[in-house]
Amino acid sequence: MEKGKANNESLENPLAKILSYDWNKDRLETLKQLFPDFFTNEGKLNIDEVKRITDSTATNETERYEFKWFGKSEAKRNAFTPTTATLVFDKERSLHPNETDNIIIEGENLEVLKLLSRSYHEAIKCIYIDPPYNTGKDFVYSDNFSENKKAYWEQTGVIEDGLRIDTNAESDGKYHSNWLCMMYSRLLIARSMLRQDGVIFISISDEEVHNLRKLCDEVFGEDNFEGHIHWRRRHNQPNDKTKMLGLVTEHIISYSKNKEAFKKSGVGKVDLTGDFSNPDKDERGDWASKPWKVGSDQSGSRYTITNPNNSKQYNEEWMGDETNYKSLLADKRIVFPKGGDSFPRKKYFRSEREEEGQCATNWWPHQEFGHNQGANDEMTELFGTKNIFSNPKPKELIRGILQVANVKGSDIVMDFFAGSGVTGQATMEMNLEDKQNRKFILVQIPQLINPSEEAYKAGYKKISDITIERNKRSIQKMKMETTVELGFKVFKLVPSHFPRVEWKPDLEKSEAENLIALKQYIHDKEAQLMTVFNRDEIITEILMKNGFSLNYKVELQQQFQHNEVFMATDFLLSKNKETGERTALICIDSLINAGTVDYFKNNTSLKFICLDRALDTTKKNNLKQCLGGGFIAV
Repeated sequence: MEKGKANNESLENPLAKILSYDWNKDRLETLKQLFPDFFTNEGKLNIDEVKRITDSTATNETERYEFKWFGKSEAKRNAFTPTTATLVFDKERSLHPNETDNIIIEGENLEVLKLLSRSYHEAIKCIYIDPPYNTGKDFVYSDNFSENKKAYWEQTGVIEDGLRIDTNAESDGKYHSNWLCMMYSRLLIARSMLRQDGVIFISISDEEVHNLRKLCDEVFGEDNFEGHIHWRRRHNQPNDKTKMLGLVTEHIISYSKNKEAFKKSGVGKVDLTGDFSNPDKDERGDWASKPWKVGSDQSGSRYTITNPNNSKQYNEEWMGDETNYKSLLADKRIVFPKGGDSFPRKKYFRSEREEEGQCATNWWPHQEFGHNQGANDEMTELFGTKNIFSNPKPKELIRGILQVANVKGSDIVMDFFAGSGVTGQATMEMNLEDKQNRKFILVQIPQLINPSEEAYKAGYKKISDITIERNKRSIQKMKMETTVELGFKVFKLVPSHFPRVEWKPDLEKSEAENLIALKQYIHDKEAQLMTVFNRDEIITEILMKNGFSLNYKVELQQQFQHNEVFMATDFLLSKNKETGERTALICIDSLINAGTVDYFKNNTSLKFICLDRALDTTKKNNLKQCLGGGFIAV
């Protein structure tokens, strides 16, 4: 029996231990649990059985309504294919990292999302993204990412020698398909990270708004469509003689993860608008009014009202019944405007409206939600020079989005096309307003800035440099208004620290032979790793692959005499929104002492993570017997 275990162990694939979470495998296991009859005796999915269930009406494939484009299937595979990359903490570019849970990540966002997808599964309350608009220009997103693109990892060489620039000119036959593939894979992962009551907002222009709606209907579900916001991005009137219609608006498409859960948790309200005053010196404060008479397309209660100022009588249909009217009149909530000579109106007080909030509409004027010129002026004020970033979004717009999404408390906001970093600034400023503790995660690819641009001349080589610097300067500005310590942690996308990901199988050998060769390769390579490794970076990679967030804490455990063992603790929002604590003991010493193994004989409820190569077969088997599933060797 023991021999059989050893044989099975020798055929384990070591790659599975250091890749990001394999969501394809997870989804297949869930399907197997729900519908075991869909699978063969060998455990393989029988697609014919699935078709019999899903195609009971024998609908012809060509007659179904379906949104298709070139590359769709590959984009979906890319979304759920594990990544071999990892994240490392960049202390130099962080600001007060020990005082904050805010995070800015420099890296290609598809790979970053894959890395975060397990740690932040159903943890994000609101996602806002402003992706590249499909305007016939190039966009620097390659979904054929591979760790052997060495130049990608160079600090400043992303465009020239590293990440491929995806050409997406209008003359390209896959003009729309390229853009859709880029968005599809990212939105699939983004959905898995939203809480059940979470919501996503996506800015887009005319070129792809119609396709984005269809794409989001598929990813989030048509029933979860929340609305199409029209934001007036220009405060002035365009005068372009070449266009029939001057473009003054942009689109913002919004979907919830689960419409019913979102409604149950509470839909947010925007800032109060309207003209309030107190001409009659009402002790209840400023008020405005609305007609008591129903509109032409409404129905109400018909009765006669006598104007107390001039005895005029009005026999109309009114908003409430006569009893309700008399009660409001006695409470001095009915007024007759135009010197007392007009139809009655009902008072509503500013204090009452502020308490209940104001529902947002799908028209967002620039007066309340900002405009492009104001956003540019904000950047100029922060950086002291013009044209640092092209077309940044105004912070007022992001503030409105966070309001209607009902982001509050310690909710997490994510923006994985972070650009100028305005989402971070808007989140921190809202916290200062209402004394709450919202957190943000920003992701921006380190795209090189053209040397001819003002930002490059000002010393910024990459877009991600601007993302980080904007939030630093915003915090410096906010410090004049608060004593609260604001900041963020910066992380960078890098290749895995485990050299095993570079190994390639020999196609002429069997699977068993390749696994034996892989183990030998790992033994040789990781012996070199242990002489040059960065302890903290390896701990981060291992903990992330095991579901810890980037805000974990570690503490050295003094009870271990022969190994350096840390207790990793992570507080995450669980699926029911209650705070849950995640802990694990972790050791990355090159050799686990027998005394350390013995400790777990009396502490069997703990979770312990260590390096596979640090154990011999006996120690590994002992730890498995003591801890069961709580033991993880990587």
